[in-house]
Amino acid sequence: MKPQKEKRTVKSNSILWNEAAGFSLMIIFSWLTELLHIPHLIFGEPFTPNWERATLRTLVIVVIWAWVYWITRRLVKRLHHLEEFLRICGWCRKVCDQDKWLTMEDYFNSKFATRTTHGMCPECLAKAVKDLEQTGKPPKTPDK
Repeated sequence: MKPQKEKRTVKSNSILWNEAAGFSLMIIFSWLTELLHIPHLIFGEPFTPNWERATLRTLVIVVIWAWVYWITRRLVKRLHHLEEFLRICGWCRKVCDQDKWLTMEDYFNSKFATRTTHGMCPECLAKAVKDLEQTGKPPKTPDK
């Protein structure tokens, strides 16, 4: 199960890295606007570098970046928490795996390098022995 968890961690890190790259580009473009005189070149405005404006823009972008990073991190953490649950049908005990409902045995055989077998837990064994002693008939097997 570790490889899946590592994959999810890599995915969440890539999401956060993509966000970081996008916000970094915005900051770079903000400073390039002042350094390369873009408003002067495009709109013919008189050239007056305004470093305070670039600094303020950078500060606003960093604050928004921090907020978006925090929200994204919380959402990804919640998503990973929900992905750790295994959905099992309450009636037939089939397992949902990528929108396919598989028997428990098929699910374990497809996900793990372990083969499955059947047995009885101590509680079920004690109950079956008790039922056998009381009724003299073997207990019914549970429905799958």
